[in-house]
Amino acid sequence: MFYTSTRDNSVKVSSAEAIAQGISKDGGLFIPTEIPSISKDFIDSLVPLSYIERAKKVLSLYLTDFTADEIAMCVEGAYKAGKFSSEKVAPLADYNENASILELWRGPTCAFKDMALQLLPYLLTVSAKKTVADKTIVILVATSGDTGKAALEGFKDVPQTKIMVFYPNDGVSPMQKLQMATQEGENVCVCAINGNFDDAQNGVKAIFTDKAVAEKLAENNMMFSSANSINWGRLVPQIVYYISAYCDLIEQGKIKNGDEMNVVVPTGNFGNILAAYYAKMMGVPVKKLICASNSNNVLTDFLKKGEYDRNRKFYTTTSPSMDILISSNLERLLYHLTGNNDATIRDWMGKLSSDGVYTVDADTLSQIKELFDAGCCDDKETAETIGETYKSGYLLDTHTAVAVKVYEEYVKETGDKTVTVIASTANPYKFSSSVLKAVCDDEIDNLDEFEQVNKLIETTEEPCPPQLANLKEKQVRFTSCCEKAEMIDMVYKMLEIE
Repeated sequence: MFYTSTRDNSVKVSSAEAIAQGISKDGGLFIPTEIPSISKDFIDSLVPLSYIERAKKVLSLYLTDFTADEIAMCVEGAYKAGKFSSEKVAPLADYNENASILELWRGPTCAFKDMALQLLPYLLTVSAKKTVADKTIVILVATSGDTGKAALEGFKDVPQTKIMVFYPNDGVSPMQKLQMATQEGENVCVCAINGNFDDAQNGVKAIFTDKAVAEKLAENNMMFSSANSINWGRLVPQIVYYISAYCDLIEQGKIKNGDEMNVVVPTGNFGNILAAYYAKMMGVPVKKLICASNSNNVLTDFLKKGEYDRNRKFYTTTSPSMDILISSNLERLLYHLTGNNDATIRDWMGKLSSDGVYTVDADTLSQIKELFDAGCCDDKETAETIGETYKSGYLLDTHTAVAVKVYEEYVKETGDKTVTVIASTANPYKFSSSVLKAVCDDEIDNLDEFEQVNKLIETTEEPCPPQLANLKEKQVRFTSCCEKAEMIDMVYKMLEIE
């Protein structure tokens, strides 16, 4: 299995090289040159296995330069007993007769990013030994809230790595900000920026592809890599949980092997739903991929019309991890749908960079419509969905609520009763203020974050994960905030290089 770049088909690297580099030098994203296929018999063989054993088998199809022992070490380290609050790691919870909620937030930071970012440090460590054994890997991350904490937790005190996270100062929830600001570890650093997530993401990408910065790091025996979903090592673990969810549906008797399922994903950067697309391309019988957006509905418009236009109002919403107008992973999908046409991708991404807009051709749009459906909802609808679903016995966070609302609208419009998996991306207590307002009529604006947590416990009788409840006692370590233009200087400062 080799990997190439979405912007240069002449690139040919191993999975270890793709993971260690994070992003191709031409600015493109690494993608496998072929998608491995799985049979019904292969799926049958996975059904009785644990999540860890399923992950080993799926990852071995993509990481062919890793030995079986290396993959086992990585997977067992990432998902070992005690790290996740469910033995199933990513369990299915009943939503209604036709739909199940895939709880991807059972890890140490209570967000779906743990599913990949508990594994990535192991993958990156093995990859670095194979490719750049003598260098310190500098992990640079832009976050809209959840990736930052999950990456910090995954990489804290990992030998020969340093990690720096940038986040929008006013674009994450108080709990998300506190999780990052109190992060432990000698190799970690966190900095807010005055701007939104797209500003942070664009700044990180610019630093990655700045030759002068790369040379300065090389002089100090360092190199960049990424923990964002632009890194293939972040994306490939996510494929596992969609395959695993299909196996769980079989195991629970909700479908038979070969039956179709739909997948609904709340997404901003398009990585989580792209993983479901890869599962479909491998052979999991996914009927429709349903993309759920909040008021920043650039993906909804694109998937329906074929025009990607980031020149629109940016909304700060109650589902901040989806407050994104430039969806990086869409580039990977378009590369596949255009028949691996790197010239077309360079053209479209160039237009996105220069003009903020591009339009795909009719054939590509036709393929998109065949694969995807899409919808969006605003904060008011999100709150109403949380309230209604809570009355039915399940407490949603603000992102999963967007997915549930879009799913309900999809069923209403299409009448499609196909068994469905709804990806649940965060624990409700990460967004306690918004969730509390949705389920409680009392005045809460005078309560601080942890008083709101206590009020939510009192109101719902749902337990707050200890790793969130205990943040109140932790020391704040990081308070820096910089302008977008100062991000490179902050990186140098963290690395103590001039």
